[in-house]
Amino acid sequence: MPKTRISFSVSSLWLLLVVVVLLILVWQLRSLLVTLMIAVVLAATLVPVVDGAERLRIPRWMAVVIVYLGLLGLLAGVGILLGPTVAKQIERLTARLPGYLDELRTAAKVLVTRFGVEEPGLLDRLVDTQALTGWLIRSSQQLILRSLGLTRGIVGGFLSIVLAVLISGYMMAGSRTLIGGLVKLFPYPWNQRLEDLVEPVSQRMGGYIQGRVVVSGILGIVITIGLRFAGLSEFALALGVIAGITNLIPFFGPVLGSLPALVVAIAQGGWTFLWVFLLFVVIQNLETYVLDPLLVGSSVNVPPLYQLLAVLGGTQVLGIVGALIVPPWVAGSAVMLENLYLKPKLEAEQRREHSEPQETDPVSEELAGLATQEQISSPPST
Repeated sequence: MPKTRISFSVSSLWLLLVVVVLLILVWQLRSLLVTLMIAVVLAATLVPVVDGAERLRIPRWMAVVIVYLGLLGLLAGVGILLGPTVAKQIERLTARLPGYLDELRTAAKVLVTRFGVEEPGLLDRLVDTQALTGWLIRSSQQLILRSLGLTRGIVGGFLSIVLAVLISGYMMAGSRTLIGGLVKLFPYPWNQRLEDLVEPVSQRMGGYIQGRVVVSGILGIVITIGLRFAGLSEFALALGVIAGITNLIPFFGPVLGSLPALVVAIAQGGWTFLWVFLLFVVIQNLETYVLDPLLVGSSVNVPPLYQLLAVLGGTQVLGIVGALIVPPWVAGSAVMLENLYLKPKLEAEQRREHSEPQETDPVSEELAGLATQEQISSPPST
């Protein structure tokens, strides 16, 4: 039996060494890479506003400054108007949450009894509300710590956000020079192809964030108004803000945002719970079938399964930050995959089909020949 020899060339060893060094470098700079990912998403989201200001003959660097000052002023204004009320309502809601959970437990016991289950302690064995509450708190803490783990704490996270804002501002102000310098690193024709992809990738990534922010804002307002009419006016604003913020996360955000309101509604009574439940059902269908296809789906053009995997993978690796920034990166990567691989592959297949001679069926040719001979030999009809 012949022996197989495995040989490595010097170039292969050097390539393996370079790959290992690059992986180690990426791991050491992972926090900076996350900051760059956030900066790219911010730049792609705000660059249409900067382009619009530049068309008004405002210098691009000044347009970037105006956009960020306007955004900062808007956030400060909303915080001043709504912040104190939301903080008070959340404080009261947190203080009353244990009582609401006890009432939820009592309502569950009554419901189990109505179904004819009279064994004492059955609900306690099936559902431990204290353990469930502890699990929710621990899961939330793990998500937050995972989000802050790459930035080494709250201070590091704040500095990373400031750095991401500064980098995104530089990207928008010097986008042409920056893009031109990057594409020069690639050989022809890849440099031209990548340069042509910058605008569609930016539109896809920015459109995703813009759509999610608009949808979340609309749903937050609608939920706040609906909860006031449903009888939860004491916590309506806080619950609406929570639902709007969590709605930024696709798929799981609306469910997470509805849980606090449903817990409070159960404590208020059966009819209140019914109205609140119907409200969130209507809101969920409005988002799924109207707002998301209109404001998000048309700009992202990524299958829902891939969006779901992006949210799960981003949450697993980067926590809440990953759930927000990984989906737009997947949307941008889909544009590159479509234009750099799928379209050229389809065009090459079409050229190959047109260049190759079409094969004919021998049986069909023989039948056609017999029919022709029969027409020639048959006398004309009078």
